[in-house]
Amino acid sequence: MNDNTGPQPPSTLDRSAWHGPPRRAVRLHAGFLAVVLGLCALLALAGPWFAMDELPSTQRTAGLLGGVGLAAVLGGAWGALLRHQRWKLDAEGLWLRQGRLWWRETRVPASRVQHVDLKHGPLERRAGLATMVVHTAAVQLSGVTVRGLDAADAEALRDALARQLDDEGDAL
Repeated sequence: MNDNTGPQPPSTLDRSAWHGPPRRAVRLHAGFLAVVLGLCALLALAGPWFAMDELPSTQRTAGLLGGVGLAAVLGGAWGALLRHQRWKLDAEGLWLRQGRLWWRETRVPASRVQHVDLKHGPLERRAGLATMVVHTAAVQLSGVTVRGLDAADAEALRDALARQLDDEGDAL
């Protein structure tokens, strides 16, 4: 099944389960970080490598490409960590769990939510994805970002959070 194509059907939120990002979100995030880190390595290594006169040009070029390749692989591996992000919306609010070895779990009570933003960059729009930013009334944690959401899930999650906020009234 190809989960890359076309508009997605409207989503229904299962409030009892943890949800992860779709595979296309992990691939997009890993590919983007691989390209960015590869370009940074290219810019950082190109000058010094070509300034060395002791090595033949083939060895300098191979070293440069090896450094760029290593940076791209590390960027892809770093970007693939998005697959270890989970979210859940229940009656209390939004839960976000990130990490594999070291977990970071964030709970955003519905009463602390100020507003919710959805962001759709050009690559995310093409892949049918969105990034949701939940702005809170907290001083320390003023915004929680959930990356790699399916666009339909992001809209359903935003609407559900807004309904919870409307049901509880203005907490401030």
